[in-house]
Amino acid sequence: MLDLIMAALVLLGGFFCFVAGFGVLRLPDVLMRMHASTKAGTLGSGLILVAVAVYFGDLATITRAVAAILFLLITAPVAAHMIGRAAFRVGVPLWKTDIEDGAEEKLRR
Repeated sequence: MLDLIMAALVLLGGFFCFVAGFGVLRLPDVLMRMHASTKAGTLGSGLILVAVAVYFGDLATITRAVAAILFLLITAPVAAHMIGRAAFRVGVPLWKTDIEDGAEEKLRR
């Protein structure tokens, strides 16, 4: 039973990592690509790390897996925010994105 759970976690994690990579290749906008890479990539990596923790089952491996998942959950949103902000400030063209009146001047500061 444990092998089935682990296999399902690895396959689901691999699927989400594939979707993240496919999204980075196919989406038209830097903000959409950033969203695909951070959300799906973090979920896929987290599921694979949970599978590793379930497979090995010792305290050291579980601790490392939990630490890696927490690191991903903390750093991915911050990195995505910084990438999006830098792209906006540089003037990367956005795909069908409307900006409110006056917000562009405030954001460029």
